[in-house]
Amino acid sequence: MAVGDVMRMEIPAGGDLTVTPPELHVLAVDDSIVDRKVIERLLRISSCKVTTVESGTRALQYLGLDGDKGASNLKDLKVNLIVTDYSMPGLTGYDLLKKIKESSAFREVPVVIMSSENILPRIEECLKEGAEEFLLKPVKLADVKRIKQLIMRNEAEECKTLRSLSSKRKLVEENIDTSSSSSSHDDSSVKDIQSSKRMKSESENLSCLL
Repeated sequence: MAVGDVMRMEIPAGGDLTVTPPELHVLAVDDSIVDRKVIERLLRISSCKVTTVESGTRALQYLGLDGDKGASNLKDLKVNLIVTDYSMPGLTGYDLLKKIKESSAFREVPVVIMSSENILPRIEECLKEGAEEFLLKPVKLADVKRIKQLIMRNEAEECKTLRSLSSKRKLVEENIDTSSSSSSHDDSSVKDIQSSKRMKSESENLSCLL
């Protein structure tokens, strides 16, 4: 699946911020093909862009976190949410969560853990490690919609912050232009005064000679 920016926020030279319509990109990880199809369908119904992989190892490869230099060239990869099953062979959902939170590139991406087992210590362990939520299977459409609203709020806050930074930068640039103009005017005034004094001095000297 092709990967693109989900929300592209650009600050042009003029200082005005432009925001393209958001498309949330979700990485879904589950070793069960049935559960993968279910979560993918629910996410697509909620108008999300979805990438599915069958294991924690494949998820790390997709994110470029497996140590493979070739895979880490995905500089433009944008993922808004990672949803992963807890019980998977090899790398578990909990292990994947820890590796994501240790990553400088993806540590801020919300991670949701899914499981068919309601085991309280496991839930507490995941939440303590930084999981956004712990969902019990079968995942419902209401769960997906709630999570999407959470991500949208986070994206809106990010957009608001960028707008504020853009306004501040524009104000600073205007102040610099004003200061530069004022400085130029002051220099001109000083030169006019110096010229006037020089002309007065020459006139006085000429009067003395006469």
